[in-house]
Amino acid sequence: MNKLTDALHIPDTQSERDERHLAIQRVGVKDLRYPLQLRVAGAVQPVAAQWTLDVALPAEQKGTHMSRFVAWLEGNAQPMDAAVLRARHAQMLALLNAAEGRTEAAFTFFLKKRAPVSGLASLLDYQGRWIAETKTGATTLWAEVGVPVKSLCPCSKEISDYGAHNQRSLVTIRVELLQPIEWHELVRFGEEAASSEIWPMLKRSDEKWITERAYENPKFVEDLVRDVALRLNQDARIGRYAVDVENFESIHNHSAYARIERA
Repeated sequence: MNKLTDALHIPDTQSERDERHLAIQRVGVKDLRYPLQLRVAGAVQPVAAQWTLDVALPAEQKGTHMSRFVAWLEGNAQPMDAAVLRARHAQMLALLNAAEGRTEAAFTFFLKKRAPVSGLASLLDYQGRWIAETKTGATTLWAEVGVPVKSLCPCSKEISDYGAHNQRSLVTIRVELLQPIEWHELVRFGEEAASSEIWPMLKRSDEKWITERAYENPKFVEDLVRDVALRLNQDARIGRYAVDVENFESIHNHSAYARIERA
């Protein structure tokens, strides 16, 4: 048998039958960095995403085809929104001959913000995540955003003769999408509930405005997480959700933390 004939008969070990009779719920690739074209606020942003892709493996199948996950990513030329994510996720399952599976992409995106008084424009970074998951024939889409904000302590304001301690906080919002929601809309759920939102570039007039805004709008971590949840409850496009708030305390060497979930 010549070399060409040998090359045409390479064994496909992954497709062999496994006799241990144990199904695997999730098998695939993790933390694979690959580009993503992301739709944000009516424009397309090229971002570097960190992907985790997996499928369920039947008990009788020895292995999955790992290279097909990368092949699927290579075909991700279309800008990603909720509809594209759903369609592409279905294509991944078909490519892997899988009935169940999960697509997850984590990335950083940017929104242009104008300072509250001076109007200076600059870009603020946010952490985003797409998740599509298919189980028992149903596909669920999730969007997650990490929103940096400012919080000021009501107790500190109440007991102090002047001033109050304040700190940066991170509001992480993960929502089940019943209908599409824009990334900037998810961001506003967090920013509008905070003592104040933040900006990358400020003049002194802006700093004065933010300081006074936060002082007039104090929030415990409990207040912040509840106010975000109330806003989510009023939006019919959102199903289940989880909201996490972490205050990076300025007078402690630990954080204050709160979480609300709707199952």
